[in-house]
Amino acid sequence: MLQTELAGVKLSNPTILASGIMGVSGASLSLIAKNGAGAVTSKSISLEPRMGHPNPVIVTYGQGMMNAVGLSNAGVKDSIPELEYAVKNAGVPVIASIVEFKADNFGILAKEISKASPALIELNISCPNVSHEFGKPFSHDPAAAEWATRSAKRNTKIPVFVKLSPNTPDLVEVARAVKSAGADGITAINTIGPGMQIDIHARKPVLSNKCGGISGPAIKPIAVRCIYELYRETKLPIIGTGGVATGADAVELIMAGASAVAIGSGIYYRGLDIFSKVCREMQEFMEKEGFSSIREMRGVAHE
Repeated sequence: MLQTELAGVKLSNPTILASGIMGVSGASLSLIAKNGAGAVTSKSISLEPRMGHPNPVIVTYGQGMMNAVGLSNAGVKDSIPELEYAVKNAGVPVIASIVEFKADNFGILAKEISKASPALIELNISCPNVSHEFGKPFSHDPAAAEWATRSAKRNTKIPVFVKLSPNTPDLVEVARAVKSAGADGITAINTIGPGMQIDIHARKPVLSNKCGGISGPAIKPIAVRCIYELYRETKLPIIGTGGVATGADAVELIMAGASAVAIGSGIYYRGLDIFSKVCREMQEFMEKEGFSSIREMRGVAHE
């Protein structure tokens, strides 16, 4: 009932660990798989190691969370063994998230990361908490997004999904551009913002970076709208992400057009076993409403 497919990659259920939550450690990724995820995504990996931003890098508020981790990672050379461990031991498809700051480098990185044999490669072209360091994100420019996607596709035979940003008014145009460049699917959305929270007693921003990307339940309506538009315009398989904490949330993104849903901040709200919980809640809903498959639910809000 819960099986789904992403560019030919079969998942036993539609829940996926979102990038950035559990790092690149093969053991961490495997742990999430054991807690019910249908697939797991690594933290974004760059060609060279990155220190990221100093603490504090995460703050919560109401129904939201802000992070400014700064894409910290060990670099591709040291990350490949961790991905290989996850591919061998997780028991579910492993998605390698990659990030670079020159479009051509996505090709170099895609070629290197393919050595770990992930099931899918996700291009992070849309991180909002480091954009001021590197200029305009690729996700805001259709031509740049197309170039980065084409560069990656030329250097790997592994299906490529492109992670898009809700922060651009050109979302649909960017999606069309990555589709024309050969993208096999889309991940939507990345965090929104960036936003800021000020400690009124310390009289300064809480995050060391001052600003951070916003995630959590508060952004779900934005994710739903973006997925709806992207499905209508491209019909590409979509990994929907943004505010999923319950089975009902997951169903909503699937009805908008997602083939699977990624969960990140939801781990903070419901624990590591949120994946199993969401799957149970989805199955109960589907049985009650008469849906026999994810495919049957996908995009029904467009009918």
